[in-house]
Amino acid sequence: MAEKKHIMTYAGLKAYEDELQDLKVNRRKAVALKIKEAREQGDLSENAEYDAAKDEQRDIEARIEQLEALLKNAEVVVEDEVDPNRVSVGCAVKVLDVEYDEEIEFHIVGPSETNSHENRISNESPVGKALIGCEAGELVNVETQMGIIQYKVLSITPASAL
Repeated sequence: MAEKKHIMTYAGLKAYEDELQDLKVNRRKAVALKIKEAREQGDLSENAEYDAAKDEQRDIEARIEQLEALLKNAEVVVEDEVDPNRVSVGCAVKVLDVEYDEEIEFHIVGPSETNSHENRISNESPVGKALIGCEAGELVNVETQMGIIQYKVLSITPASAL
């Protein structure tokens, strides 16, 4: 069975590659040094520093494995192949919440790059799905758990302009 492709922006890919490099080169060495120093203290059965360092090592190795799987199945959105006049993964879209007369800007990203604090929403989320393919000026109805929200697409900024 083929693994699911992880759609992401080039910036997201670069961030994950940088994190993986840091984990493999810097963090592994640092935790190995902590383990070595803790071993030199003697009895490992009651050595909290040793236990903490081993836990950290386990967490680092798990994250490395997670990142390698993510990157192995990454599918980066090629900006040159995307219509800059339509909402797509990687772009920023400014919308007007029609009911509350409030402007909101979303950055459409792949599921692994979402961050609600930065208004980075997944192309697979209800809002992301509804906005994908829309043009400026369009009205969009988004079905959510709280009912239907209507947005008007005000502007689209392609990923290359961000």
